[in-house]
Amino acid sequence: MRDFELDPELARRLAVAAADAPWTLGGLEEAFGTVHGVSATSLAVRVLDLMPAPPFEPQTLYRLLRELPRLRPVPVSMDTNESSVWRFDVPRYNTSADLARSLDLTISELEWFSDRGEWLRTKPLQLRHYRPMQISKKAGARLLEIPKPRLREIQRKILRRILDQVPAHDAAHGFVRGRSPLTFAAPHAQSEIVIGVDLMQFFPSITGNRVHAVFAALGYPPAVAGVLTGLCTVATPADTLRGLPYAQASQLRTAHLPQGAPTSPALANLVARTFDIRSSALAQANWLTYTRYADDLAFSGIEIADVGTLLWTIKQIAQDEGFDVHPRKIKVMRPHRRQHLTGLVINDQPSYPRDDYDRLRALLHNAANTSAQEQNRAGVEHFRAHIYGRIAHIGETSTTRRRTLLRLADRVDWGAEILESD
Repeated sequence: MRDFELDPELARRLAVAAADAPWTLGGLEEAFGTVHGVSATSLAVRVLDLMPAPPFEPQTLYRLLRELPRLRPVPVSMDTNESSVWRFDVPRYNTSADLARSLDLTISELEWFSDRGEWLRTKPLQLRHYRPMQISKKAGARLLEIPKPRLREIQRKILRRILDQVPAHDAAHGFVRGRSPLTFAAPHAQSEIVIGVDLMQFFPSITGNRVHAVFAALGYPPAVAGVLTGLCTVATPADTLRGLPYAQASQLRTAHLPQGAPTSPALANLVARTFDIRSSALAQANWLTYTRYADDLAFSGIEIADVGTLLWTIKQIAQDEGFDVHPRKIKVMRPHRRQHLTGLVINDQPSYPRDDYDRLRALLHNAANTSAQEQNRAGVEHFRAHIYGRIAHIGETSTTRRRTLLRLADRVDWGAEILESD
């Protein structure tokens, strides 16, 4: 077959063969494979790129097959229109086959991991791509959905090759290289008023359609954007949702960003870009500063006359952009009380609370006199790394505290953990 040139009879047979086939790469590939004289895989990829959704009648597919020679894509080497379509320096996957080759997958494997038909929702846990883990909270529970090793590696490739090439908004500080809870909180130090707002169910509220819109905006054709979306989202199986509140379960049962996937934070920042733009404009109009760390929002500045109107406007912007403000996690903090964001006290210069520092110093002191294992009463795995992580957090805002804690840590007998890390 040359350039998908199909005579009327061959096009008719292909349309009939695909009439009842699943509208997926594997389904069309299998259907077209029953017709002699065509490259089933190449044809299936091309049809899905041009028609991501199934047609209402076989006649529509027949007409598409007859038009294929005129609908042939412009070669990648010709920059006729690509420069006005592609955004940022992302790899240009024009077809799903291009994406599969880049990820070292076959077409069938690509379809399996993207699970666009959500077939795996009813399969046993060992066949699914995610391991669920519920974490209890004061109000309800948080569901972590952790990708298994092979999907996680695919997602890391997407993160490195595509998402890392697209900058987040300047107000976004969560999961952005060079930014941290400290850079999120520091602009609000020494303010007359600090307003903290939380968004509810931040990752689950970001649907597959919104993720698809991000990939499409970068320039990917609908079929490729659909596969990328499938690789980065999940619809939670019903048996995993048992015991969760109805509203939370309703969000999770449809395709959403899984909390636990390496691609989710970057995609969340890109989906929230318009929200950040509008929130920044709102802050500037009220002579305030705005920053966001994942689902934590902060506004600060001089005292404002009508806090209620500001909060109402924030809620409206959030709803317009597909988010909801948590009604019980709104904080209005003035200088006469402790002002805190992401665990940092910011009345003066951002710093971790003295209580946190004192508890960690006492733990290290006791561990130096006994052993690390005896002080690890909660049974934390990789206890040494956990403690050094806490030292790094506290030391980020105080070199004096960091030196004190590191001196104590050097006196601790970490036992077998040192041998494992070596």
